[in-house]
Amino acid sequence: MKIYIGADYRGLERKNQLMNYLLAAGHEVIDDGAYEYHEGDDFNDPAVKVAKNVRDDLGSIGILICDSAHGVTMQANRFKGIRAAHCDNTESAILAREHDDANILCLSAHFMDEAKMQEITKTFIETSFTNLERRVRRINRLDEREDYD
Repeated sequence: MKIYIGADYRGLERKNQLMNYLLAAGHEVIDDGAYEYHEGDDFNDPAVKVAKNVRDDLGSIGILICDSAHGVTMQANRFKGIRAAHCDNTESAILAREHDDANILCLSAHFMDEAKMQEITKTFIETSFTNLERRVRRINRLDEREDYD
């Protein structure tokens, strides 16, 4: 599977660990930064890169890592066609994929160790969307308008 991955300075170490895991598992991994530790860098930059790449490369997925995973999730979800899900356990990863066809997994560097990230990532990658009409309808509604009152 083709996977775009990005992190801010707080997620840099976990990103590098997860990249090694994914490469060893045979996935194609594209590193969208951060590349070096710069304390205080913004989570927005790698989240924007990953979201745009996943949006433009149908069938790929993304992984974003920051301290809490909240910031990268919010930033990625600003893009039409992106369904970023903050998952903190395998059950939430299954539901994000099966029910919502999530295409970006967001993980917390602060609350997860390497083994937990690997377990959640493996589950996310191996789980497929359950293509039910009601789920497709709901997903399509996510992008139907941007001017909610």
